[in-house]
Amino acid sequence: MSKTYIIAEIGINHNGDLDIAKRLIDVAALSGCDAVKFQKRNPDVCVPEHQKNVMRETPWGTMTYLDYKYRMEFGKKEYDEIDTYCREKEIEWSASPWDMDSLEFLLQYDIPFIKIPSAMITNEQLMRESAQTGKKVIFSAGMSTLSETDKAVRWMSEEGGDFALLHCNSSYPAPLEDLNLRCIQTLRQRYKCQVGYSGHEFRLGTSVAAVYLGATIIERHITLDRTMWGSDHLASVEPQGLIKLVKGIRELEIAYGDGIKKVTDEERKVRKKLRGY
Repeated sequence: MSKTYIIAEIGINHNGDLDIAKRLIDVAALSGCDAVKFQKRNPDVCVPEHQKNVMRETPWGTMTYLDYKYRMEFGKKEYDEIDTYCREKEIEWSASPWDMDSLEFLLQYDIPFIKIPSAMITNEQLMRESAQTGKKVIFSAGMSTLSETDKAVRWMSEEGGDFALLHCNSSYPAPLEDLNLRCIQTLRQRYKCQVGYSGHEFRLGTSVAAVYLGATIIERHITLDRTMWGSDHLASVEPQGLIKLVKGIRELEIAYGDGIKKVTDEERKVRKKLRGY
C-alpha cells in the first residue's frame, strides 16, 4: 500500500487569528500530516447580497455578516507568514478558493495543489481555470448528485487536469449512517481516477477504514478545541485525535500487505519450535 496523503483542514478554524493558525500548523506537523489547508474567499463576491447586511453576534461584537466574513479572512500579509512558517515546519500548505479572485490570489504561492470545496464543484469557470493552472486539483463531491459529479470530472478531463476526487458527506458533523464509505469504491470504478475521503464525522476509525477501501488522500478538519466559537469546530479533530488518526493510517499501511499467503520469517521460528521443522 502506498503512502496516504493526509491533509489537515484548518479552514476557518483559526478564527481570524494568525497565532491560532500557527498552533494548528504545529499540531498538523507534529502529527505527521503531509499538508495543512485553509479557505480563501473574496467576501464581496461570496456573500449573497441578501445576507451582507444581516447583523450577527460574534466574539468581536455585533457586526454585519459581510464585516464578520472580512474579520475572519486572511490576506497577503498573513499568507506570507503562513507560507514561511510551513516551510520552517516542513509541511505543505494550500487553500480552497471559493471564487476566481481567490484562485488568482493563491497562485502567487508555490502551493502543491488546489482544493475545490464541495460547494463549488458546480462552478464551471472555477473548475476549468483551476485545471488550467497545471497544478493538481483535488475536489470534494459532498452534497452532489452523480450527474453533477460526472460533469465536474468531465470539466477536469477536458482541460487535461491532474485531479483527484474526494468522497464526502457535507453534514457538520456527519452522521455515521450517512457516510456511505463504500462509495469510495464506486467512484474509483466509475471515474478510474485517484479517489480520497474528506470526513466531517466525530469518529477516527472511519477515516482509517476509508484508506482500507482505497482512499489515497484523507482530509479532516482540525481544531485546538471543539468547544471554540465557530461553525466548523464541532466537526473537527482535536490534537490528540489527530495524532491517533495519523498513527492509525500509517499502521494500516504497514499491516496491509500484498495478499499473498506465506510463512513469515518470524513464524518460521515458531513453526520450528512447535512442529520441529
